[in-house]
Amino acid sequence: MNDRLLVVGGTGFIGRNLVLRALKYDFNIVVLSLHKPSNEKMIEGVDYIQMDLSQSSMCNKDMLGGPFDYVVNLLGYVNHDKFLEGGRKVIQDHFEGLLNLLQLLEWSELKKFIQIGSSDEYGNNPAPQKENMRESPISSYSLSKVSCSHFLQMLHRTEEFPVVIFRLFLTYGPEQDNKRFIPQVIKGLMSDAGFPTSMGHQLRDFCYVDDIVEGILESFTNNKINGEVINLASGSPVKVDYIIKLIQKKLGKGNPQFGGLLYRKGENMELYADISKANSILNWKPTTPLEDGIDKTIEFYLTQLS
Repeated sequence: MNDRLLVVGGTGFIGRNLVLRALKYDFNIVVLSLHKPSNEKMIEGVDYIQMDLSQSSMCNKDMLGGPFDYVVNLLGYVNHDKFLEGGRKVIQDHFEGLLNLLQLLEWSELKKFIQIGSSDEYGNNPAPQKENMRESPISSYSLSKVSCSHFLQMLHRTEEFPVVIFRLFLTYGPEQDNKRFIPQVIKGLMSDAGFPTSMGHQLRDFCYVDDIVEGILESFTNNKINGEVINLASGSPVKVDYIIKLIQKKLGKGNPQFGGLLYRKGENMELYADISKANSILNWKPTTPLEDGIDKTIEFYLTQLS
C-alpha cells in the first residue's frame, strides 16, 4: 500500500505486535515513543522517533517527516493512583498528550485516527459492558481515557475528524510487560514460593493480541465506523481463578494462595464485553481460543526463564 502509518506507543506490547503485522501490508511505518527501544526490540524497516507528547514545548512537527494516512494512538499507561497521589499527572499525560499529538498532524491528509481506549471507562456499569452505556470512570486513569473519547467524538461531530475509538479489555500474549496479570501468574507459579492472589472470583475478558491487532487493521478502510466507540474483546467471560488454575495445570507446578490479596477498592467484579457491534459493523470477531493463546504465552515465558 505504501501509505504512511504512525503508531504512537509502538514500542509497547500491542504497538509492537501491530507494527510487525502492518509491515506485511507494505506500510511506511513511523513509531513515536517516549523512549528508544533496545536494539533487539527494534524492527527493521521502521523509523523510530522519541518525543514526550505530554510536554508541548518538546513536540516538533518537523520530526514526523510529513503527513500520515493512518494514526494509531496507543499513548499512555495503566495507573490507578488517586488524584492527590499522582492521578493528576496521569490525566495530564493522557489528555494533554492527545491534544499535542493532534496539533502535530496534517488533518487534511488523514484517512483514519484510531484511539485505543480501555474497558476501565465503563467503571462499575453492569456486564456485559456495551458501547451505549454512559461511562462511569472510577480512577484518574479511566477518567483520562473517557475525556479522550469524548473529545475525539466531539471533533468527529463538529469537524468530521475520521476517528474510531476501540475499548480494549484484557489483551494478552507473548512479550507482554511482566507487570501485567498473565505474565505475573506464569512467573509466580514457576516459583517454589507461594503465589498470593485474590480469591479470583472476578469475571474478566481475555483476548489474544493477534486478534486485537487484526481488529485495529480492519478499521483502516471502514468509513462506516467513523465516530464510533467499539469494544474489542473476546466477549467470553472467565473467572480469574480459572485462568490461574489453567496456567497451573499447564505448567504442572505452582502454589497459588487464593485470598492472599484483597480485591482492589471499587473493583468491578464483572468486566466483560458485548462485542456484537464489532461483529456487525466491523465484521470482526476473535479467532484464537483461550487455551491456545495461553499455550503460546506460556511457551514464550518459559523460553525467557530458561
